[in-house]
Amino acid sequence: MMRRKKRPATLVQEGKCKTVEQAAGNHAVDSVQSTHLDISIYVESVSGEYTRGLQALTAIGPCVTIFGSARTRPGEPAYADAMLVGRQLAMAGFAVATGGGGGIMEAANRGAALGGGGSIGMPIVLPFEESGNEFLELSVTFDHFPARKTCLIQACDAVVVFAGGFGTLDELFEVLTLIQTKKIEPVPIVLVGSYFWSGLLEWLVATPGSAGCISEHDIDLMIVVDTAEAAVEAVTSLLAMRVGR
Repeated sequence: MMRRKKRPATLVQEGKCKTVEQAAGNHAVDSVQSTHLDISIYVESVSGEYTRGLQALTAIGPCVTIFGSARTRPGEPAYADAMLVGRQLAMAGFAVATGGGGGIMEAANRGAALGGGGSIGMPIVLPFEESGNEFLELSVTFDHFPARKTCLIQACDAVVVFAGGFGTLDELFEVLTLIQTKKIEPVPIVLVGSYFWSGLLEWLVATPGSAGCISEHDIDLMIVVDTAEAAVEAVTSLLAMRVGR
């Protein structure tokens, strides 16, 4: 059996001997210093985005944030619905805020611009998508998803959510989590398209609901509609009810 030596092993570099412990220690110090530098740059960058985004939202008045897929194309029913929702909300006196990209976001901003209301976008720089659609009255560009998402949620008096992928689901569940944990005041959450959302709601009831991970009240935070008109009606009526309390 080979016996391990008691003394530290050594590394020879350019005629100088260093123990493994010394070499590892120096490398660790360099790594920590580099990490601290990277973290400080990241924190400064993200905090700047929070500041710019929230300051831009200070005087927008009543606002509805609309989430949905960037992949929805003009001519698709969901695009037309999002455009109509944006237009009718603008005509009702609401600003419309989106992630500022294409698809559902573009459609909602386009509708808001046609309706004469504030069209707000918070585009994010991505390698595979254009940053910002052409229908924005107010635009704040982000590099970081957390800051962008926070600003979109802080801006809103209600949320309308169209079909979407991971980003849309992340935004929806962020709003639900913040309301559930009482980090923000409850806002109406309107999901457009039962064909898309009913399966998710059924799973939430049957799986996390049955396991006691969420309550029936948490599910009731969301309302599902199938038309643009119903989405706008849900937003306006729910907000009117809350004002009247």
